[in-house]
Amino acid sequence: MSRRKFLILLGAAAVSACAPPLHTPPGFMEGLDAPYTLASGDRLRIIVFGQDNLSNSYAVDGSGRVSLPLIGPTPAGGMTTTQLERAIEAKLRNGYLREPRVSVEVEQYRPFFVLGEVTTAGQFPYVNAMTVQTAIAIAGGFSPRALRTQADITRQIGGRPVSATVPITFPVRPGDTIVVRERWF
Repeated sequence: MSRRKFLILLGAAAVSACAPPLHTPPGFMEGLDAPYTLASGDRLRIIVFGQDNLSNSYAVDGSGRVSLPLIGPTPAGGMTTTQLERAIEAKLRNGYLREPRVSVEVEQYRPFFVLGEVTTAGQFPYVNAMTVQTAIAIAGGFSPRALRTQADITRQIGGRPVSATVPITFPVRPGDTIVVRERWF
């Protein structure tokens, strides 16, 4: 009887060893508390107080710029909304307005991507407070062969793509790429 228990425990240990370990590189967790930085694909609501013709919805283009009337293309990629407000105010103060006051808010975040063992892989609109699990649900759920306990996330940190293996309760940020791997058993 004890030999049978030993073989069962050995088999269980072998199966559990097949699951890849979670791996989070340095700096990956720190990005969760950092202020949101703008990038290509974000849509912004920019309000210039007292200037209705300048206030509108603007997209951050592929080169990370926002193009406003009068001042033209303004770098926005990698900036927070507060930093962009100050940059636009400085440009408007340069010969256009005396005391410009600008407000910038994210109207629509850039999309995230889900690949791998999900029902419908693709690009999806970001929703606040999203986790890997909710992102997978938006993608139609797991496929029958999916590894359901963890996923790989790739995100831009410091202008470079960084990948990590995380649990499905891990928070997702706009622009992340989530890959659900196939389980072995």
